[in-house]
Amino acid sequence: MIVRLSVMRAVLATALIAGHAPVSFAAAAPTPAAAEHAAAGVQAGTHADWCAEHAVPESMCTRCNPALVPAFKATNDWCAAHGLPASQCLVCNPDLKIERPPKTGGQ
Repeated sequence: MIVRLSVMRAVLATALIAGHAPVSFAAAAPTPAAAEHAAAGVQAGTHADWCAEHAVPESMCTRCNPALVPAFKATNDWCAAHGLPASQCLVCNPDLKIERPPKTGGQ
């Protein structure tokens, strides 16, 4: 343990003397997977049209695309208490099942 502390102190001292910011030994925060969101131009309702972050079709994800909110509100499909479409609100509808379509052919 004493050796490790000495090594860490030496690294920190070297970094400070060299004019660099202190070295961080904390683990880097995980970065989100690139595949969390559907690629641009995918066909709505397909397996590829999926927002993995929010577990809904990307083409209907109001959290990723707030421009969709007025359309849901206009059709009275809005949960004001939770700020998302009522048809996607698992808090108000705990039996609701939103499933990703299966892969087909070229998907």
